[in-house]
Amino acid sequence: MHHQEFEPPEELRDTIKCFWYNRRDSEELHPGFEVQPDGYAEIIFYFGSALSISYNGRLQPLPSPFMMGLLNQPVVFYTENRLEIVAIRCFPWTVFDLLGLQPGKDGVRIFEHPIARLQPALNKWINAGRVDEALAEVKQYFLDARSGVAGDSMLYKAGVAMRKTNGTMPVSQVAAAAHATVRTLERNFKQSSGYSVKDVSGLMRFEQVRNRLWHYPDSNLAGLAHELGYTDQPHLSREFKRYSGTTPAAFARKAKKGKQAAGNDFVAFIQS
Repeated sequence: MHHQEFEPPEELRDTIKCFWYNRRDSEELHPGFEVQPDGYAEIIFYFGSALSISYNGRLQPLPSPFMMGLLNQPVVFYTENRLEIVAIRCFPWTVFDLLGLQPGKDGVRIFEHPIARLQPALNKWINAGRVDEALAEVKQYFLDARSGVAGDSMLYKAGVAMRKTNGTMPVSQVAAAAHATVRTLERNFKQSSGYSVKDVSGLMRFEQVRNRLWHYPDSNLAGLAHELGYTDQPHLSREFKRYSGTTPAAFARKAKKGKQAAGNDFVAFIQS
């Protein structure tokens, strides 16, 4: 497996966390791989094998591109052969404005949008092994899109505060950091993302616990709960099971037993 992440240009850093590329050859792939929730929205272009999602007990093929929104439970994707991905990792409070879409709570969102016109050009560059050219096309598209969207300094300041504290900051303090009232911030946040500040903060905290347990499965849960602002260890365990469908202890055992073979499949494709 090959994975690279690329910082966005300065003009895009208030809306996009990073661009990334991932390649998995057929011998590295499992038929199904689980994607866990986190605090970002992803726009996914893929190339090579078809990609499907399990939905109501049936496999539903996905177009390229599609959007991975905020999840409240893991989802399972299926592919068979070589898979390459070019993706844009966005902040959930900016992605809908950036694309001119209505916000929603779809975990996996299929949408019609002019961005799909990039697919043939990206496919050409990926087939030629020119990942740099594919990324340049994507970056230019978003630079053009960003120039037509008025920035919301309130949401940007709120997002900075939330990210800096990994979702542990109370809503009242996030509002203060954004120089807004709680009511105004929550209204604007929901209008832009479809979610509340508390919703997204909860996912940010879960993401931190998930990553820590994957890389350090022997981490002390009580200490982790204190560090990340949970009331206590049972609070952490309830929230972790809410998003992951399993307990922190079970997840840590799985990480300890199989992460060498599974790589980073627990993450939404590949996320740090």
